[in-house]
Amino acid sequence: MNGWSDAALGDVFEIARGGSPRPIDEFITDDPTGINWIMIGDASEGSKYITETKKRIRPEGVQRSRRVKSGDFLLTNSMSFGKPYIMRTSGCIHDGWLVLSPRRDDVDADFFYYLLGSKAVYAEFERRASGLTVKNLNIELVKGVKVSFPPLSEQRRIAEVLDRAEALRAKRRAALAQLDSLTQSIFLDFFGPNGKHYLSCSTASLGSLCRSINDGVHKTPTYIENGVPFVTVKNIVSGALDLAGTKFISEDDHRAFTKRTMPERGDVLVSKDGTIGVPCPIMTDEEFSIFVSVALIKPKKDLIDQSFLVAQFQSDWVQRQIRAESKGIAIRHLHLEDFKRLVFVAPPIGLQREFARRVQAVEKLKTAQRASLAELDALFASLQHRAFRGEL
Repeated sequence: MNGWSDAALGDVFEIARGGSPRPIDEFITDDPTGINWIMIGDASEGSKYITETKKRIRPEGVQRSRRVKSGDFLLTNSMSFGKPYIMRTSGCIHDGWLVLSPRRDDVDADFFYYLLGSKAVYAEFERRASGLTVKNLNIELVKGVKVSFPPLSEQRRIAEVLDRAEALRAKRRAALAQLDSLTQSIFLDFFGPNGKHYLSCSTASLGSLCRSINDGVHKTPTYIENGVPFVTVKNIVSGALDLAGTKFISEDDHRAFTKRTMPERGDVLVSKDGTIGVPCPIMTDEEFSIFVSVALIKPKKDLIDQSFLVAQFQSDWVQRQIRAESKGIAIRHLHLEDFKRLVFVAPPIGLQREFARRVQAVEKLKTAQRASLAELDALFASLQHRAFRGEL
């Protein structure tokens, strides 16, 4: 690694935490002259840039927040902490973000995006946060993390290689999104306002269509090297359960955590924190436990089909309800009682099963795309590992 430099992040970046004027609702404005208010939801899945915001705050709220500018890095500091984004706009951030502003000229934004998001740096974040009651990143923790990086020209070359690999992954993710859209088109053709079976549909609360709606354990467990998988929102990937890289808990903890309810084939998992309302059908008999950030929905099988339930969670109708009912500033969340009150279309179960048969072919294509994406993910991880060891 000839010519590479070693430095603490605090020597490379000026690091600060965001802040929120409170109560935040009193500072949100529709005035186009307001200041961009940057939220987790403004970072689209798979993107490394934040280019625009959905909300603005009144100028008088700025003094209680933190200004950021184009070219700064943002790091999520709680929940799925350590995810980096590059600013391509300016605005204010709340206390769910840390901002890293380059102190020096030999910092290529694209290279450091991949470096900050690498497994090695994340592992160091996690190691330093391990003794904390709540695993949040803080300024001093991030400042002390040491990294190695090459001269600027080499940073740019490495970033270009990783960009090309990431572009392939993005195409696979886009293909999966298109297949989700196809499922939604079939759903609307069946049950939408102009659908062939619209007049056969009634409505009902989600709670009335399910045997139970619960969430996972409300405390971070003790992890072990091998055991029972412990599922968080990170394991809900492109609408499927991805157990690769899952942490493990003991059999005793698993039994204690699942006394209330055990995830089973035919159930549906739904994210209830962060990016809320992402559904995932359970298609495995393997046992696992879930964290509080995940809701477990057990449908009444004579009232609602699993595939139909997943498709309806993806519909604009349900997603609008979720956005209206979600709460929180730094991290959005939806309470279980809010889930139970969601209004779902409830056609006869026979029509739901006919819909499920129609989407089986789409699901086969999605399975193939997910397998291809997993291969590309493994390739990208290998390239990233070699890049930051000076072997690329």
